[in-house]
Amino acid sequence: MSNPARIVTRQVKPLLSLNENEARRRVFGLYKAWIRQVPFILQDYDIPKNANDLKMKIREEFNKHRTVKDIRVIDMLVIKGQMELKETVEKWKNKGALMFYFKDTVEPKPTDFMSKFMNGTD
Repeated sequence: MSNPARIVTRQVKPLLSLNENEARRRVFGLYKAWIRQVPFILQDYDIPKNANDLKMKIREEFNKHRTVKDIRVIDMLVIKGQMELKETVEKWKNKGALMFYFKDTVEPKPTDFMSKFMNGTD
C-alpha cells in the first residue's frame, strides 16, 4: 500500500512562459503595447478622455492583477489582454465597450429612487 502522508506533486505544462522572468517580460511587453496604442485609440474612438486618463486606466487594470503569482494564470491574463488590445486596435469594439472600463469613474452611483430607476439599478 502507498503511504498516505506522501506528498504528490503534479507537473503541469506551462501555457507560454517557462519561468517567472519570462512571464514578467510578457506582462511588461503587453503593457508597453497598450501604452503605445493610446494616441491611436484616442484618434479612432471619439471618447471624452485624454491620454493621461487612458494611461491611468491601463495602469489600474494591470495593477488589479499585481498579486498573481501563478505563471499559468499570468499567461492566461496576458492572452486575454492581447485579445482586448487586438479588438481595440482593429476597431472591433464600439465606443460604449471602451467606455465601460471608465464606468465607475464617469458618474457617481445614484442615491435617489428616480436616478436608480433610470440607471436600472436596485
